[in-house]
Amino acid sequence: MLYLASQSPRRRQLLEQIGVRFDTIDVDIPEVLAPGEAPADYVSRVAREKAGAGLLKLAAVPAAVVLGADTEVVLGDDVFGKPVDAADAAAMLNRLAGRSHRVITVVWCVSAGREERAINESIVTFGPLDDAAIAAYVASGEASGRAGAYAIQGRAAAFVQHLTGSYSSVMGLPLFETAGLLRRFGIQCG
Repeated sequence: MLYLASQSPRRRQLLEQIGVRFDTIDVDIPEVLAPGEAPADYVSRVAREKAGAGLLKLAAVPAAVVLGADTEVVLGDDVFGKPVDAADAAAMLNRLAGRSHRVITVVWCVSAGREERAINESIVTFGPLDDAAIAAYVASGEASGRAGAYAIQGRAAAFVQHLTGSYSSVMGLPLFETAGLLRRFGIQCG
């Protein structure tokens, strides 16, 4: 049985989109970048910790497979997590405006005797954004709780001038990579 170690409605929606049956398990993992930690290593560590914490909660379920994922927006070497408030969201969007940034998503599957990961890195280029557009977006509430202060599947789609990579990964779960990972664990999609 597959368990998603996330309460993200986007990740649930994406797994449902590819026909995967699963239950969710709530985990609380601190998302704090360690000093000197490379962005990709950080994203992988957090995703692995989510999956591992989920598996620990399911110790009485020997056939459990737990999927944990993390997505972060990275500009240069700066990791943009979720904004702490509206001012933080506006500052993030100001820095992303008119520039390309990386979106790194790592997915881990773990079971009692096995663990494996899949990684996707996409490049998103925002067009120029003026202060009014940023203020309106932040006021919509959509920036809250989103890595990099934006949701590509929402109003921020209008900011995206170019995307190289996986749209679903920027949403929070790279479906191609996730489907392959799940198949390797004996979980079918569709």
